[in-house]
Amino acid sequence: MKKIVFILAFLIPLTFWAQYLLPNEEVIYSFETKNGKKMSLVKDKTNKYIQYRFGTKTKIEMEFPAKKTKESWKQFTYNSYHRGGGKQNAGMDLNYLFFKNNNYKYLIFKTYHAEDESFSTGITITDIKGKETEITGLYKTHKGCMCYLDDTEVKKEDFGL
Repeated sequence: MKKIVFILAFLIPLTFWAQYLLPNEEVIYSFETKNGKKMSLVKDKTNKYIQYRFGTKTKIEMEFPAKKTKESWKQFTYNSYHRGGGKQNAGMDLNYLFFKNNNYKYLIFKTYHAEDESFSTGITITDIKGKETEITGLYKTHKGCMCYLDDTEVKKEDFGL
C-alpha cells in the first residue's frame, strides 16, 4: 500500500505539468502568474522548434506557434539590454521576447533595475486598438533565462540604448 501511495504522489504532479514540457524539450524560460497560471517558453533539445505555452496547471490555453517546425524560430523577436555598475550607474538587465498571434502582440519580459533593486516578469498583450493587458508573473517562480535566446535562430533586435 505504501508503494502505491508513493508512486501516485510522484506521478500526479507529473501529470499536471507534463503537457508543458515534452520529453524532447527543455525550458528556455517559465514563470507562474498571480492568477495561478503558467507561461512556458520551450524548445526542442535539438533546436527543431520553439514554442510558447500558457494556461492553467492542467490545461494549455494557448500554444504558439501551432506547428512545431524550424520556421517557428522566425516568428519570435528577442531583444535585451544589460548595463552593469550597480545603483550608481543605474544598472539594469532587460529581456524582451515579442511575437504576434491573431491580431494581438505578445511581449514576454524579465527586468531588473539596480536603482531600486526591483525585479519583474510577465506578459504584456496589446490588441489592434492599442489596448494593453498585463499579466504579472511571480518573479520568485521564474526558471531559465531568456538570455539563452542569444545563441539561437530567433530574430534579434537592438534596443539602441
